[in-house]
Amino acid sequence: MAASVNDDMKDEDLMDRVQKGDHGAFSVLVERHTKMFYVAAYRICSNQDDAEDIVQDAFLKLWQRPEVWDNARGAKFTTWFYRVVTNQAIDHHRKHKKTTVSDALDRIKDDRDTAVDVLEEAQKNAYLEEAIQELPERQRIALNLSFYEGVTNKETAEIMDVGVKAVESLIMRAKAGLRDSLIRRGVISEEDKKYGS
Repeated sequence: MAASVNDDMKDEDLMDRVQKGDHGAFSVLVERHTKMFYVAAYRICSNQDDAEDIVQDAFLKLWQRPEVWDNARGAKFTTWFYRVVTNQAIDHHRKHKKTTVSDALDRIKDDRDTAVDVLEEAQKNAYLEEAIQELPERQRIALNLSFYEGVTNKETAEIMDVGVKAVESLIMRAKAGLRDSLIRRGVISEEDKKYGS
């Protein structure tokens, strides 16, 4: 009789069970990580439905071909699956590249007191989202993983298959590019740039 799955099991142990056809272990993984991977996909493709489809498709492929996971390599499951989801999101984004200001505005939820404040904040966020989408792909991924996903630089390096120094350089260039883009759009001033805002 197989041991029961419990929510405290490590991801890697759950994957060992998934490779043996354990539906319960797979369900725990999906429930545990769907939201996190959805956010990662969304930061790349900027569309809720697409991000949901990307994550669902990634998990479905994992269930159908669990042997693609190799625990012997020593990578954490989340690091490995981030790469899977990120690659799928990048592929999707390349095929369907378009982000509109209205899409970005739809994503803004603000409890400010006046409509003017809400619109100003929404416009700033829309400009920021546009500026992020205009970054070179590798800079955008490094920035999204490090700042929006809270992934460490070491894990980001593993996901992107580069060195930690390369990740740090990508993030530094992404931040500089964002500052320049926001200055061009009038969201921040040259003075803000001097003081690191």
